[in-house]
Amino acid sequence: MNKIIKAIERMKPFFEKIASNPYLAAIRDGFVALMPVILFSSLFILVAYVPNVWGFHWPKHIEETIMKVYTFTMGMLAVFMAGTVTKSLTDNKNLKMPKTNQINVISTFVAAESSLFILAMNPAKDGAINIDMFGTKGLIAAFLVAFIVPNIYKFCISRNITIKMPPQVPGNISQAFKDMIPFALSLSFFWILDILVRNLLHANVAELVTKLLSPLFTAANGYLGFAVIFGFMAFFWFIGVHGPSVVGPAVIAIMYNNQVENLKLFRSGEHAQYALTQSTQDFVALMGGTGATLLVPYLFMFLCRSKELKAVGKASFIPTTFAVNEPLLFGAPIILNPVFMVPFIISPIINSWVLKFFVDHLGMNGFMHFLPWPTPGPIGIYMASNFATLSLVLIAVLLVIDFTIWFPFVKAYDKLKLDEERADLAVAAAATATAAPSSNMATDLPEAGVSTSDSAATTTPAAVAQPEDDEPFVDTSRDHTNVLVVCAGGGTSGILANSLNKTAKEKGVALEATARAYGQDMDLIKDMDIVILAPQMDAMKGEMKKFTDKYGAVLMPTTGRQYIGLTRDGEGAMKLIFEKLKEHDAQ
Repeated sequence: MNKIIKAIERMKPFFEKIASNPYLAAIRDGFVALMPVILFSSLFILVAYVPNVWGFHWPKHIEETIMKVYTFTMGMLAVFMAGTVTKSLTDNKNLKMPKTNQINVISTFVAAESSLFILAMNPAKDGAINIDMFGTKGLIAAFLVAFIVPNIYKFCISRNITIKMPPQVPGNISQAFKDMIPFALSLSFFWILDILVRNLLHANVAELVTKLLSPLFTAANGYLGFAVIFGFMAFFWFIGVHGPSVVGPAVIAIMYNNQVENLKLFRSGEHAQYALTQSTQDFVALMGGTGATLLVPYLFMFLCRSKELKAVGKASFIPTTFAVNEPLLFGAPIILNPVFMVPFIISPIINSWVLKFFVDHLGMNGFMHFLPWPTPGPIGIYMASNFATLSLVLIAVLLVIDFTIWFPFVKAYDKLKLDEERADLAVAAAATATAAPSSNMATDLPEAGVSTSDSAATTTPAAVAQPEDDEPFVDTSRDHTNVLVVCAGGGTSGILANSLNKTAKEKGVALEATARAYGQDMDLIKDMDIVILAPQMDAMKGEMKKFTDKYGAVLMPTTGRQYIGLTRDGEGAMKLIFEKLKEHDAQ
C-alpha cells in the first residue's frame, strides 16, 4: 500500500496543474460568487412548497407571486454565470497584462452576458421571448461565452487593436472607445455563430451544446458516473489536491440542472427522478466533508483508546459536522495515510449508489432545494428532498454503511497509535531514569501521543511557536495589519480568521483577519498585508502568488498540520505572521 501511495504522490504535480487551470478555476469562482443568488432563491422554493408536506397548497396566483423571485434569480443563472466566470477569467488574463494596459473587466462582463442573450434567446408568440435557456439549461453555453470573450479582448488589447483617443480626452471616455472594437468583435462572433446554427441546424447554440453533451449527461447519471465523479473527488483530496476543485467544474452544470429539473418535475406532480445533484455531493457523497467523514471524529472520541486520536476527535467533531473536515484530514492525518485510503475513497461512492437506488427503485424524490454546503448532512438530506419520509430511512442507512466501512480501519489505526504512544512513554521513562537531576534531555522527546515521524516532519498543534517573553509580540512599526485567509469554501479559513481576531482583541493588537473562499473577492488582496493559504489550496499557490505580487501582499502557504496548529494557537499564529511580514520588509 505504501508503494502505491508513493507512486500516486509522484503524480501530484500533474494533478495540481489540472486544479490550477484558469478555466476550471473560473467556473468554480463563478459559482462561488453566485452562491447568495442560489441560496436566496431557494428560500422562496421552501416557502412555496414545504407546506405541501403537511397538505397545504398556496392558491395558484400566490404561488406564482412567490416563484417570481425564483424565476428571475435561479431562472437566470446562466446569464449571471456568463458574467461571473468571464470576470474571473479576465482577472486571470490581467495578471499577465501590463498594469498600464489592462482588460476592462466590466466591458467583458457586459459583452459575455450580451453574447449569451444572442445564443440562448428564442422567440415566442406575440413578440415575447422564451427565457428557458437562461437558467441552468444554458450553463454550458454560458461557459462557452465566458471562455471566448476574455480571449478576444486580450487579443485586441495586447496588440493595441483599439480606437485610440487623443491624450486630452478624459480617461473614462477614452476607455469606452478602447473597448469598442473587442466588444464589437465578441458580439459579432456569437451573432454570426447564432445565424449559422439557427439556419443550418434549426436550433439555438445553447440547445445544440446541451444536445451534443447529452451522452455525457446520461453517463454521469449512471452508477459508473457516480463512481468516477465522487471517487475521483476523494482520490484527489487523498493525495493533497482539493478534489472538488478538480472534478466539480466538469460536472457542476449537470448537477445544478438536474436539481432544477427535479423541482420542475415535483411541481408538476411527477417523480423527481435525477439522483445526481449538487446536494448529492454536499450531503450524501461528501457527508461530513470529502471522504464521507461525518462519523470519524465520533469514532475517534468514543471508540479509540489512543490519546492522540481522542484529542483529534474532540478538536474536529464540530467543524466536521458542518462539512469542514480539514482539522480531521490533517490532524489524524487521513490525507496520504495508507490506512485510510480505502474507506476515504469507497465511502463516497457507496453513499451515492445508495441514494441512486432510493431514487431509482424506491420512489424517493431526488434533491430539489439548494441549501448551504455547511448544512449538516442528515439535515441537508431531509430538507433538500422536501422532507421526504424515505429520506429519513436513507439517512439511517447511510450512517450504518459509513460506520461499517470506517470502523475497522479506525480501529486498526488506533492500534498503531497506541503502540507508538507506549513506545514513546517507554523511551521517556528510560530517559528519565538515566538522566541526571539537572539534565533536560527529556525536552527533546516528542510529546506523548505524537509519533516521532510526525514531530520530525511537520509542526504539530502543540508545537506551534509561542511568543518568547523577551521578544516583542507585535511589529511596532505597523499601525494596522490586515490578514486574508483563503481556503476552498471559506469554512476552514474562517476557523483561523476567527482565532486571529479573538487573539488580537485579547492582546490589544491592531490586526484584523477575514476569511474567503478561493476566487471570492480577490480584489480584497490589494488591501491586505498578508494572505494565508490553507493547505487544501496548495495547488493554487502559483496563481495566488500572481495576485499577491501584483498588490504587494505577502503570501504565506501552510502545510496541513501546521495550519491546524495555527488555528489552535492564536498567539503563535500571530507571531508567525509578524515574522513573515518582517522578513518581507527586510527584502
